[in-house]
Amino acid sequence: MKTERGYLQTQPYLQNRYQQVGRKLAFCADNQKAGQEWRRKTLKKLKSLTGYDTMLLTDPSPRITEEIDLGDMIRQRLEILTEPKVLLSAYVLIPKNIKPPFSVVIAPHGHVSGGKRAVAGCREIPEIAKTIEVYNYDYGVHFARAGFITFCPDARGFGERQEQASKSNPLAASCQWINNMAYPLGQTITGMWAWDIHRLIDYIGSRKDCRSDRIGCAGLSGGGLQTLWAAAFDSRIRCAVISGYLYGYKESLLDLHTNCSCNYVPHLYEYVDMGDIASLIAPRPLLVETGTEDGLNGASGLGNVYPQIRTIRRAYRLFGTPKMLCHDVFEGAHRWNGIKAIPWMKKHLM
Repeated sequence: MKTERGYLQTQPYLQNRYQQVGRKLAFCADNQKAGQEWRRKTLKKLKSLTGYDTMLLTDPSPRITEEIDLGDMIRQRLEILTEPKVLLSAYVLIPKNIKPPFSVVIAPHGHVSGGKRAVAGCREIPEIAKTIEVYNYDYGVHFARAGFITFCPDARGFGERQEQASKSNPLAASCQWINNMAYPLGQTITGMWAWDIHRLIDYIGSRKDCRSDRIGCAGLSGGGLQTLWAAAFDSRIRCAVISGYLYGYKESLLDLHTNCSCNYVPHLYEYVDMGDIASLIAPRPLLVETGTEDGLNGASGLGNVYPQIRTIRRAYRLFGTPKMLCHDVFEGAHRWNGIKAIPWMKKHLM
């Protein structure tokens, strides 16, 4: 509400502050040496802001607790430790139509997914079957059928890893509760998610049925968030697909500030916009999926997406690999498209 003296709400003040203090580490390098120095500084700062650099290594102590034949693939249930006494649960989808070792796709989920269950196609659960239909959510199954061994992990706060406050709804997230606990301790759920994917990559390197030099990562929405940060921080991810999660922070997260708390990292806007983070993936192959009617794009729609893509394109041109970036704009709402995503992964990993 605006009065003669000013606003009674805080949002206009913060919108103005965003314009004043934002993007100290914006990508603006004009040669590869400067680009590498920008990458070094930006990675260091982002790992600090997310609390990634406070995480603790531990012996993964992997266990396969279940193995089910689904006809055209085998589904394993996997457990590994990612930090001391922090257990990651995942489904591993193993193709039966080709011989190992396989190229690898890590397929993190987003919200209303039941964690790994939607991505792994667990349609026997009614709520999961419905969310699969709405969001085309079983992309882990699609990758496995295309010949990739596919890892579908539960992110902290989802699926089997829900906090107690979320247990009444199998599709619910625990992001708010985790960040409420983590922020005062110098950590974020963003840093935790990236760390867990990297520890999963460590484990993948120990499996004889996996090509550890051919690892991709692909996810929708919150899975796009996980893919963005995990690929930006770790070059072992050789190819990435970010779906429904690449837009300007101001419109999509400052203005749409009732979005999930997993999107928010203290001090982040002071240093980068989302296109700057994605520029850290260059020159590795990156495909971005954007729905024309995706409400998360912000008030400007595609107008809030294209400036971020332009930032990323500058990075790929600087490193001499403009064809390693693809922007798939499809007609539709917030959902996994996948039309170009699977051929993209096959081209660059198989």
